[in-house]
Amino acid sequence: MYLEGRVLERPIATPVSGRERGTAFPLPAPILVYDFFSGCGGTSEGLRAAGMKPVLGLDLDREAMATFAHNFRDAAAVPRDICHLTTSEIEPLFEKERVSPVLFSACAPCQPFSRQNRQRKEKDSRVSLLKELARFVLRFRPELIFVENVPGLQTFSESDDGPLHELLELLDSNGYKHSARVIEAQAYGVPQNRRRLVLVASLFGEFDFPQPTHGSGEGFHPVKTVRDAIGHLPPIKAGASDPSVRNHQACALAPQNLERIRAVREGGGRRTWSDHLKLDCHVGLKGYTDVYGRMTWDRPSPSLTTRCISLSNGRFGHPEQDRAISVREAASLQSFPDRFEFLGSLNSQARQIGNAVPPGLSEVIGRAMVAHVQKHLERS
Repeated sequence: MYLEGRVLERPIATPVSGRERGTAFPLPAPILVYDFFSGCGGTSEGLRAAGMKPVLGLDLDREAMATFAHNFRDAAAVPRDICHLTTSEIEPLFEKERVSPVLFSACAPCQPFSRQNRQRKEKDSRVSLLKELARFVLRFRPELIFVENVPGLQTFSESDDGPLHELLELLDSNGYKHSARVIEAQAYGVPQNRRRLVLVASLFGEFDFPQPTHGSGEGFHPVKTVRDAIGHLPPIKAGASDPSVRNHQACALAPQNLERIRAVREGGGRRTWSDHLKLDCHVGLKGYTDVYGRMTWDRPSPSLTTRCISLSNGRFGHPEQDRAISVREAASLQSFPDRFEFLGSLNSQARQIGNAVPPGLSEVIGRAMVAHVQKHLERS
């Protein structure tokens, strides 16, 4: 049986039947979410908040799957490589008689397509992950498909044999209408500067992206800031935690790094250091000015990476406390709710958060997809 290890000690969850459904969902039947490359479950968390029902989380990262299993107790958490998974192995997770619309989320790891990945290799095995999704699309024909990645995926896929191009050809030949857009997460209420490519494909027709809700000007909500996201959390010191708040733990700092962060003001960086604090590798270097920097209270945070709790890997310093942001603060800046708990080592938790789709973004897109399906049902 493919469900092995601590992550999946419980049996496979099966989709609820029509009689078991409540009336909380905006559709006669909830949209069922099958989250490929789910990581810890950022996409699933947002889609659940939009009224959908997560059924499957699939990811090779076992610690991420432990987090998924912990937070989605009614879903199956499968710690497997999609390349070695057959369609028949997940068939028990589908309704025998299709009642609920099905959504496939396919937010594959973004590192192969990121500009920050200066060691990107054309033969990176992760590039083929979207191709693997095709087997499952052809077998189960989900009504909806949701893909999120860095904008570089679009550039990387301009050639005829690129992974996105091949996926779009598959969708075209199988009756899907697809819409893609590069969006700014902060324009939809996420307190972070995060630019992403979002693709939605549907068997119900053309999908209309929701309009931005946050920004400057009349009719917009103010952009959410670092203060909005983490200002309510209790102060802690570097290397300490607060047990009253889930995952509110910060990495320890060596004495010299503690001195370095103390020499940086809110919004500042390493350029203000005195000579004895400067690293040899930074002498004469014009770039990498964000490392060892502090965030600004009243602006969105920079884009979080898989090393978002490390002071030396970006502008991840707390605006005023002498430390890097905690795991909980990183999660809040990714728009995870405080009740969402992360498992694994500190480094693993940071990786899970940095790789995640912000739940606040997937919720907004999810609500638009629910409205899209509802509109189709009303017409039919």
